[in-house]
Amino acid sequence: MACMEVNGHDVTVSHPDKVVFPAAGGRDPVTKLDLVTYYLAVADGALHGVADRPMILKRFVKGITEEAIFQKRAPEKRPDWIEVAELRYARGTSAKEAVLHDAAGLVWAVNLGCVDLNPHPVRSGDLDHPDELRIDLDPMPGVEWPQILDVAQVAREVLEDHGMTAWPKTSGSRGFHIYARIAPQWSFTQVRLAAETVAREVQRRAPELASSQWWKEERGQRVFVDFNQNAKDRTVASAYSVRATPGARVSTPLTWDEVPGCRPEEFTIATVPARFAERGDPWESMDDAVGSLDALLRLAEELGPAEKPPKGNKPLIEIARTKTRDEALAALDVWRARHPDAAAALQPADILVDGMRGPSSIWYRIRINLEHIPEAQRPAQEDLLADYSPWEGYSPHPGTTF
Repeated sequence: MACMEVNGHDVTVSHPDKVVFPAAGGRDPVTKLDLVTYYLAVADGALHGVADRPMILKRFVKGITEEAIFQKRAPEKRPDWIEVAELRYARGTSAKEAVLHDAAGLVWAVNLGCVDLNPHPVRSGDLDHPDELRIDLDPMPGVEWPQILDVAQVAREVLEDHGMTAWPKTSGSRGFHIYARIAPQWSFTQVRLAAETVAREVQRRAPELASSQWWKEERGQRVFVDFNQNAKDRTVASAYSVRATPGARVSTPLTWDEVPGCRPEEFTIATVPARFAERGDPWESMDDAVGSLDALLRLAEELGPAEKPPKGNKPLIEIARTKTRDEALAALDVWRARHPDAAAALQPADILVDGMRGPSSIWYRIRINLEHIPEAQRPAQEDLLADYSPWEGYSPHPGTTF
């Protein structure tokens, strides 16, 4: 156990030598104390993204080799300097979520098992009106990194053409994030509509590169401009969050001059503290660039409701439902071995790996789009190779529900 004083608060770090990231690629294991040290080094930048915002606690209690538990409700036993804000949802539920204000709060969150930080786009004083619009560029299988950056530039142009300042960062995973600071005047529904309008306009300007299609099977080998991260119950890994990837990558704010040549693997828990110390935070002046959604909402009205292809428009089969991603991919390998000719005809985007929300964690579903296989050769729907249900035997526990 390690005890430290941070911002005048005594903070305890239990099991500081616990391995959070196993050794990988010549890198030593990353311990809980290493993670604490990282967040203290970039605290000003990290707090710019999370301070005064209610946040979901995404807890890797056994390290990143096992799925995280998503905890909406802040623990009942917490320091008095960890505040809460109660978010209420349309389905009648509510959750008192943790609100951090200083570096001591970052250490507290890491001690609970948080690796990345997942705040809502609202401040604690106004939980109904977001002050951030968030665009998540999510590549479909087969999409290479340069295509993602090309789409990011188009998204930047769309935002700027409609009177907003775009702020780029790596996601720390496979994709890319673009934020825009907005005045807290619009509802979640309006902000989501504005983000969807950005996505539709990006697709209109770059139809070969980007998709705003809701159904995954309709997107093809393109970058999905994910607007749904602006829904009220959604959060996004914030700036300077360490992601649960083998390389311990970091979701790193950039300048637009850096974007064309950037590589996501360059920004890790080992490299970002020195970058932050040398360059500071590229997003430091974000709060000085508050934009309006009026132009985007006018465009939304001009475009009218988005058309959605009917569900079932593609020849899909489901092959497995599993607790972990590794189990899902193992089931996919079994299916490939069983149907080698069909598997050989698939394009990368035909394999749909869906992360699904369970009661307290993500579970996985594997589906196959058969449209590129001659109809006479398409495998039929078979019994699932695995049929995991996250609800079987589940009993609700306060604080560990979506």
